[in-house]
Amino acid sequence: MARVAMVLMFIVVVMMAVAGLLASARIVRQYERGLIFRFGRLREVTRGPGLALIVPLLDRLQKVNLQIVTMPVPAQDGITRDNVTVTVDAVVYFRVVDPVRAAVNVQDYMFAVLQVAQTSLRSIIGKSDLDELLTNRERLNQGLEVMIDSPVIDWGVHIDRVEIKDVSLPESMKRSMSRQAEAERERRARVITADGELQASRKLAEAAATMAQTPTALQLRLLETVVEVAAEKNSTVVLPFPVELLRFLERSASTQATVEPPQGEYAPELSRVHTAR
Repeated sequence: MARVAMVLMFIVVVMMAVAGLLASARIVRQYERGLIFRFGRLREVTRGPGLALIVPLLDRLQKVNLQIVTMPVPAQDGITRDNVTVTVDAVVYFRVVDPVRAAVNVQDYMFAVLQVAQTSLRSIIGKSDLDELLTNRERLNQGLEVMIDSPVIDWGVHIDRVEIKDVSLPESMKRSMSRQAEAERERRARVITADGELQASRKLAEAAATMAQTPTALQLRLLETVVEVAAEKNSTVVLPFPVELLRFLERSASTQATVEPPQGEYAPELSRVHTAR
């Protein structure tokens, strides 16, 4: 009986030892760090990845995640510097660089970072114009990152990146911007058309000057135009009176005007013949 009692006692002791070992054993993952609080006081040693042993009922192990956290910032309503109401949302990428300060200096560092991000986003909206929010987001992202990172650095948190996701505008502002863009495109089209007409007029003026110096070129151009028109079917071609023939008739008329009219009894007949010609 004594031997049985000793065996049972040994088994109980072993089981108690195993239970104590299991109660004192903690597993810390690769991306975590373990902080041990003994009677509420933080111990200086930070436990790394692997198996961490603590004293049951005396120690408490708190794990801190060192991974990059992606936190969406809810859409914030604000008024820009040029008095336009917009709704802007963003996303913040941050990570813990000092587990001790993240666990001791702030109660809930994730909630604190979210609140700082919201207030900073509203502040950046009020300091910016609408055009900056729509076209110059890179500079705004950098400014927003600095605004958020300044207070959270005391909490052992580092802001890696901040991105503005979307900027929502009122429907009236969207229609106004659409009309403005349409007017700008129409203005560009008119300017391009005017430039084309100006260049064409200059080329036509140069061509007219060349043809005036060389009348044969004008006749060749006339023949080319006739050939182009005649190539189309069901076309009626009306040939203009040749310019050279008109000039020849003008010279002939001026020469005849200088000739003295006929005299004598046959003068009326000659005059009529001359007129008929």
